[in-house]
Amino acid sequence: MTSQWINISLIVVLVFVIGVIVFFKLTEKREPRRNPHDLDKKFTIPTMIEFVKKALNDMTTSDLDHLGLSEEEFNRQIRQRLQLKKALKGSIYGDRNDKNYVKNTIFDLLYKNYGLNDDNINQVIQFSNSKQLTSQDKFEIILHKYKKKYGMDALSTMIDNHNLAELKEIIDDHESESYIITVAEMDDVFKKEQKSLSFEDKLNIVVQRIYQEFKGFSVIDDIRDMRIDGVSGGVSGIPINQIDPDDDMMICSNQAKMNTIPLSHDSVWIYYKGKTIHLSFLSFQTEGEFKRVCQNIYRYNNPGQLSDQNGFIVNDMKDGSRVVVVRPKFSESWAFFVRKFDTGSAHLEELISVKDTNRLLVITLLIYMIKGCRIVSLTGAQGTGKTTLLMALVRYIHASYTIRVQEMTFELRLRKIYHNRNILSFRETDTINGQAGLDLQKKTDGVVNLLGEIATDVVAAWMIQMAQVASLFTLFTHHAKTTNNLIESIRNSLLKTGVFTNEKIAEQQVVSVLNFDVHMKKDLDGKRYIERITEIVPLDQDTDYPTDFRNVSDPQDKIDSFMNTTAEYFRRQTDRKLYEARNIIEYRDGGYVAVNRISSRNQEEMLEFMSPRDKEEYIEFTERNWGMI
Repeated sequence: MTSQWINISLIVVLVFVIGVIVFFKLTEKREPRRNPHDLDKKFTIPTMIEFVKKALNDMTTSDLDHLGLSEEEFNRQIRQRLQLKKALKGSIYGDRNDKNYVKNTIFDLLYKNYGLNDDNINQVIQFSNSKQLTSQDKFEIILHKYKKKYGMDALSTMIDNHNLAELKEIIDDHESESYIITVAEMDDVFKKEQKSLSFEDKLNIVVQRIYQEFKGFSVIDDIRDMRIDGVSGGVSGIPINQIDPDDDMMICSNQAKMNTIPLSHDSVWIYYKGKTIHLSFLSFQTEGEFKRVCQNIYRYNNPGQLSDQNGFIVNDMKDGSRVVVVRPKFSESWAFFVRKFDTGSAHLEELISVKDTNRLLVITLLIYMIKGCRIVSLTGAQGTGKTTLLMALVRYIHASYTIRVQEMTFELRLRKIYHNRNILSFRETDTINGQAGLDLQKKTDGVVNLLGEIATDVVAAWMIQMAQVASLFTLFTHHAKTTNNLIESIRNSLLKTGVFTNEKIAEQQVVSVLNFDVHMKKDLDGKRYIERITEIVPLDQDTDYPTDFRNVSDPQDKIDSFMNTTAEYFRRQTDRKLYEARNIIEYRDGGYVAVNRISSRNQEEMLEFMSPRDKEEYIEFTERNWGMI
């Protein structure tokens, strides 16, 4: 009986326990079953961007007081927060250190908190299926591999390794040659470069994609950091506002054709080794994304708002790149131009090609022109290397001379190259015009003045003013095609600004100031060279007019003599030459040739500024190439 009772009790207890377990199981709050589509959505770039935004926002704004941290830990968290805020702000200005800090933070967030592994990361970008990869995916994978080995030379190395910067007959129905890298070429490069990627490599590529769409400059984000001459966008393709309804219907009726017609936001171009290359395999995808880049890329140092009324902005970025952004109505479409100046190549020996024969001739003369304190213009079309040559020539200015620079934007960045020299740069602002800056320079102990570029009439007048009264000598750049064009352009600027009213007097002032014109050129293959070095030689002018008519008694002879004097006056005011443009060195058949000797007056003045050793070496150099002085 007792045994039976015990068994019954055990059964009751067991039933009770089972009942309790069942009760809790039934009342337990269940996680809803995850839809497979939701799982896929988690591993997409837009979803991951939202996660990163929220996480970074929590890291920079959450309340730390309730966490019960020690004073040391609290202060450490505050420092990390401030550093992250600074990096988030600085990364959009072109600061690579801030960019890398933000990317490392995103990497940690995804690696530790998002559940990524070697399988599901392939859902973000189809690393495991090359057929599913877009041209952008392939390009970013290849660039990542090259960056690991070549750093900022990754893009240039990739282009050179695969001979991508070659002229191709592709556009205009295969009738025109241009520099272009196509989708097919990128596919071919990817096949040749395709190697297995580690999970860390894949995650770094995903992090870069997230960063560039969240805080960076979209598809040009890594390109902008590369060691190239520049990058631009919005300069090809059909602007959105130029597609009329009929065209829209025509395009939409043919999906294949729609995919082949580029729009303005499909436009990505780079400037590399003097060549403008179209990266036709890249696109900003949407007009909205392209506008976002245009509206962010110029914002360093708060230069003002790009608006419909103010249709363009010229500014610089944190790394010294010059950026120009334009928008409608001023331009037909949104566009940007980032121009980079490679301070690392600012050496004459690197700028003058080793393939050019007699290269030491032009290098040596340029050095002595600077040591001789000559006023030199560097002329040529855009992209011929004027600014870089100007940077290189500063090396040969006597180190004791103080240098003052006037620019539209800070492009030269000379103190980055010559950090032990006395150099100070000025630029115009909304409240300080260039003339005020030039007047101030006279009070800053400046000896040598540099003008970044003469692009307006007012700046041309500044140059003449600088050269005459404000400095020992002046160097500047200009876009003139010939020496005659240079003199005429500056002369006309003096007339337009009202500095002079007489054309001959204005031209005479220009001729008396300028000593040499160094003209840069670039051929179709992008090779840059100095086409010529031209001396501007003022011609001796008779200041007195003939007065023989005063001593003539015969009336008719007196009239004839007076008419001769009048004719001489008008000749001098019209067709009388004030100068001779004399080429000293010319570029011929792949090398430099000494042509004419420098004038005695210029040589004497140059020798006055040289040290005894430089004088001896210069005389020997001149006699060897042009004969006796």
